[in-house]
Amino acid sequence: MKDSNRIRSTTVCAVLHNGEVAIGADGQATMGNTVAKSNVKKIRKLQDGKIVTGFAGSTADAFNLLEKFDEKLNSYGGNMKRAAIELAKDWRTDRFLRKLEAMMIVADKEEILIISGTGDVLEPDTGIATIGSGSMYANAAAIALKRHAGDKLTARQIVEEALHIAADICIYTNHNLVVEEVK
Repeated sequence: MKDSNRIRSTTVCAVLHNGEVAIGADGQATMGNTVAKSNVKKIRKLQDGKIVTGFAGSTADAFNLLEKFDEKLNSYGGNMKRAAIELAKDWRTDRFLRKLEAMMIVADKEEILIISGTGDVLEPDTGIATIGSGSMYANAAAIALKRHAGDKLTARQIVEEALHIAADICIYTNHNLVVEEVK
């Protein structure tokens, strides 16, 4: 029986705001209802920082997907959308990849995508993408902050505050954040 809490046991948030893109995640790793580690880095830079990824789910599965995504990026000349689509196709059809329990957000300076194991590559209309157990809390907070921030907040500040709000509510999310901005 699969542990459905695995995929939801973190929070990742990406925001495109005023021409800036930031992506962040909390650092909590859980095993069931126990905190196993509080400072896991779930954000990775690829293509010399031009693409930043965040993952939720089983760590081993997420690293496997990250490696496959990086291979796709290299195969398609750094074209993030094409690499994401090709990864999603493989993820859906490959017998080994199909069993992986993770999700990814990938971002470059112009767009944010969510990649799932069901073959989805989603580009959010709002310029906000969230995954993980606290994703709905972070999403709601980021929407409100972005809507009312105008030029007062940066994309990074919106991500940080949205993740802190999620951490205040979601027991699988903590305040140990890693936030990166896309070059």
